[in-house]
Amino acid sequence: MFKKAKIIAAGAVSTAALFIPSSVYAQTLLVPTQLTQQTNFILIVQAVIRVVLLLAFVLSFIFLLIGGIRWITSGGDEKAVAGARGMITAALIGLVIVLVAYALIRLVETFFNVSILTGGVCIPTIGGGCSSG
Repeated sequence: MFKKAKIIAAGAVSTAALFIPSSVYAQTLLVPTQLTQQTNFILIVQAVIRVVLLLAFVLSFIFLLIGGIRWITSGGDEKAVAGARGMITAALIGLVIVLVAYALIRLVETFFNVSILTGGVCIPTIGGGCSSG
């Protein structure tokens, strides 16, 4: 049982490691050079929030799928079914938490007129201006 958990944890860490360098590299290409340190910090915080929300959603969805597979392959064993049910319940709670966090961030954006998830990235164009992406 612990061996499976170690394999799942190693897979999750490996998947997270794949997302982090690409998002950092993409961020450095999209940020104009005239930004101040404060704007750079804001862009970094926005990118971190986006990555954390995406990673949490993907991981909870993966755990939901794993719980479903464990339930299907339990073969009627009550202990295995209970374990799979617990995993599915935890994954669904995780999905709800991520979606509620996303909704709260969008509400804060709307009420306080700030951009946390939307906007905030300037994509340089040929004419020297920025287009929203």
